[in-house]
Amino acid sequence: MSESRPRLIREDGLRVDGRKPEDLRPIRMEVEVLKNANGSALVEYGGTKVIAAVYGPRETPKAVQLPDRAVLRVRYHMAPFSTSEHKSPAPTRREIELSKVIREALEAVVFTDQFPRASIDVFIEVLQADGGTRTAGLTAASLALADAGIPMRDLVAGVAVGKVDGVIVLDINELEDEYGEADMPLGYAAGIGEIVLLQLNGVLTPEEFKKAVELGKRGAERIYAQMKETLHKKYLAVLES
Repeated sequence: MSESRPRLIREDGLRVDGRKPEDLRPIRMEVEVLKNANGSALVEYGGTKVIAAVYGPRETPKAVQLPDRAVLRVRYHMAPFSTSEHKSPAPTRREIELSKVIREALEAVVFTDQFPRASIDVFIEVLQADGGTRTAGLTAASLALADAGIPMRDLVAGVAVGKVDGVIVLDINELEDEYGEADMPLGYAAGIGEIVLLQLNGVLTPEEFKKAVELGKRGAERIYAQMKETLHKKYLAVLES
């Protein structure tokens, strides 16, 4: 193994951060974190911290209106202080691409046809990046939409599966993303059993791909359960107040 490339799977079979291949990082979620947004959520996957805010449905200029449904607009952005190297605040090509990818995943579950000629705006801000920012962003956006009361077919839980040192692992961190052989972000609406986002960077055999999808779905189901519990706590607090 090259000296410049760290070992990602230890001799005891654990990963660099001590997790088993099928383990998620510690995950924290909170909704209603911004008072000026219609809905908001803060999501942490280990060292990755993402906040999402939703505004709408609200009136939109006629030039961008759709007569039969709402326009769902998503902006994914990494804060200049989110990485170890200072990042320009201007949107990058990657951020523009991921905004589109997340928007398409959310369009699969949001009932946009209930709000013709309106817009629903979703802002996703990565506060700290340590791998899996797009999947944490998707989870945060889904929670923020639910917090805003936007009708949806289901919540969407995002998680990234990777291949490191030949092993399929769940919820990769930045080191595994940088030095691993493959990275597969996945968005799963567990309640209706639909994958709404699936990308693959790198190479997997057909057997590895099948294993990665199944591992990703199981991990997303655990995140999905935590999302529901987070929303349940919010409404339970409202009833008790």
